Amino acid sequence: MKKFITILLTNRTAQLVLFLVYVVVTTASLYLAEKSVVAFLLLLLSILILYFLKIKTPLKWVIGLLILGVLLPVSASQGPSYQSYMEVATLVGIYVAMALGLNIVVGLAGLLDLGFVAFFAVGAYTYGIFATGQAANFMPFGTYPLSGESFWVFLLIGCFVAALFGILLGIPVLRVKGDYLAIVTLGFGEIIRIVFNNMDKPVNITNGSMGLASIAPPRIFGIDLMFPNQFYYVVLVMVILVIYAVRTLEHSKIGRSWKAVRENEIAAQAMGVPLVKTKLTAFAIGASFSGMMGVVFAAKQTFVDPTSFTLLESTTILVMVVLGGMGSLPGVILGAAVVTILNLQVLTEISNWMNQLNINGVLSIPDALSPVKMQRFIFGALLIVFALYRSKGLIPAKNRKYDPEQLKQTKGKNSKFLFLSKEKLKAYEGRENL
Repeated sequence: MKKFITILLTNRTAQLVLFLVYVVVTTASLYLAEKSVVAFLLLLLSILILYFLKIKTPLKWVIGLLILGVLLPVSASQGPSYQSYMEVATLVGIYVAMALGLNIVVGLAGLLDLGFVAFFAVGAYTYGIFATGQAANFMPFGTYPLSGESFWVFLLIGCFVAALFGILLGIPVLRVKGDYLAIVTLGFGEIIRIVFNNMDKPVNITNGSMGLASIAPPRIFGIDLMFPNQFYYVVLVMVILVIYAVRTLEHSKIGRSWKAVRENEIAAQAMGVPLVKTKLTAFAIGASFSGMMGVVFAAKQTFVDPTSFTLLESTTILVMVVLGGMGSLPGVILGAAVVTILNLQVLTEISNWMNQLNINGVLSIPDALSPVKMQRFIFGALLIVFALYRSKGLIPAKNRKYDPEQLKQTKGKNSKFLFLSKEKLKAYEGRENL
């Protein structure tokens, strides 16, 4: 057995073959079973297993896209729970993109933001107002609601408007940090929600607490996107773009500036990092991702109201970042997926199962301990366990490592390596010899 495990850990071909067998088995299970939450979750687990395989990154991307883009939707389409599976997968994608946006602010730049859901609300209302007849109350021109084709334009508009609100938030809070920054951003999030809740008079812009109903669904090539399996592909493409953008930014000049500000603002400023520009950029870019997903959320739900953007939502997104690992791109993705699936599917299924046992007389559960009422308690207990045993996150952040010898030999402006002066290299080698 030990020999087999050793071969498996060192042989990449054996890992890949065993992984493909696992994917085939879980795909077949989900395809043949009319309703199997376990098979659905096991197939999603294959993405996590794929991340840890010792194979080339491009091959991982190809296999991952094949699983998420083909195998998962096709295998889930045979049962009555197809749309519910796609609903969960779509919401996972939405929260992954939002958590990656918050990770820029909290994980990379070190700016604690408790009002992040405000940008989500800005994006949702930006599309919702113009995709309903609400815009006719204050717009002197144009015909409303706008058609579903405008959704694709509003993805960019939602990004821009949310980024603008991010800058407006960032400007007054540049002088505060730590706990005071958290309080200010918390207040900003609540202000945005209250403003949307009261913008029904004297001019009815948001319809107040009644919310915006019958929002026009997106349309492409004459087809209205109204079902979760259709939105799934829209969200999948957007998540891939967000991952690429965050990964590129993290290893760029601005990404290194964010990390420098996170570690020590005074030292970063002494090294020439512009604090104002760096912080505002973090707020703007993080907010833009949230605003974009707000547009998708409004179009998918076809209804938005202020109760969808409470402090609990901001806290949940922050939990995703902290649980996954602040500053870790794969960790944040895993954290968002775990929290979303726990809330939407696992705890719900457990509650339904225990309620059924209670109804059938197998178990006697007091009303005070009803599974429906205990969902948040179980969720909180699981978070405490994760925090105790994975204090740095499920997948902690890792910095790139550079070989000093390769840095010495590197020449030319187009090199992918960092340029260090001879003095810095000597100092680095001196520390290594200590």
